[in-house]
Amino acid sequence: MNDRRKGEKQIAELANGLIDPVLARRAGINTALLGSWDEIVGADFANCTRPEKIAWARSAEDGNFKPGVLTIACEGARALFLSHAQGELIQRINSFFGFAAVHQVRIVQKPVSLAVKHARPPQPLKGEAALKLEDMMKGLEDDRLRSAVKRLGTAVLGKSKGR
Repeated sequence: MNDRRKGEKQIAELANGLIDPVLARRAGINTALLGSWDEIVGADFANCTRPEKIAWARSAEDGNFKPGVLTIACEGARALFLSHAQGELIQRINSFFGFAAVHQVRIVQKPVSLAVKHARPPQPLKGEAALKLEDMMKGLEDDRLRSAVKRLGTAVLGKSKGR
């Protein structure tokens, strides 16, 4: 039984509807390929590769479809191993699409994982803001809850004083 109300959509559906045309125009790929990439390449290459674009061949005058060239970003020395697994990878990609979409893989060595930015902890509150936060936390006896509220309050009140 479908519990979703008429006209309601998941955020993922809306986002894919917006992103897919842009990806198709710019890179020749879609969010389904990006989302399934880990299963397509397998555990050996899931964390060190990323599909970048598919360069589709210009359509011939006879109207026949020609498979494209998939550009894959790969980190470091794993590119050598990926180049040896090209044949199997092309078969997996074509199986994913359901037709011979790719006939060649182009490997580009570059960082794949995004650097994680760690946010600095907020500065401790001073003066009136610190007193206000302490007043808000009166009556909280659970240490974990008190700590969480203090972190949240410090972040919120610290940002509002800078405005």
